Amino acid sequence: MTVDVMIEDPRWAGLPAIAEPAVQAALEGLGLDPDDHDVALLGCDDARIAALNARFRRRDGPTNVLSFPAADLAPGETPPEEMGDVAIAWDTCAREAEAQGKPFEAHVAHLVVHAVLHLAGHDHDSDGEARLMERLERRILAGMGVPDPYRDGAGAPDEER
Repeated sequence: MTVDVMIEDPRWAGLPAIAEPAVQAALEGLGLDPDDHDVALLGCDDARIAALNARFRRRDGPTNVLSFPAADLAPGETPPEEMGDVAIAWDTCAREAEAQGKPFEAHVAHLVVHAVLHLAGHDHDSDGEARLMERLERRILAGMGVPDPYRDGAGAPDEER
């Protein structure tokens, strides 16, 4: 498994230590061999993710995390070796973690797991799909020792594919 972390914002200096175990846990939680899959991850700020959000989603403003799958997959299909790219914004993540009373590292781990599920073909466009993603996220994060991110009913992260 390769997690290619690119850090544009120096506040993300610790991102590899959070992202690598989160990507590995997500892949294992999906029944995929982490050695067979690669993910690229950009640690950026709100300005950069707002530009990506506008360009690729045609939405104004920043979001917490964006995923860019290399292939259009249905859940359960085997993703390609190079699964895709993820961008995560420090400012939004820090605000959300504080507002939700969650440790920053736990919130980031959740968002990385969430994004990897998107790279593997999962989404939350319908209630059923959202429930499936939440169940997967809870199980994967529990295995990492991360508390249930939905314990307060916060719902799915803003990220969409």
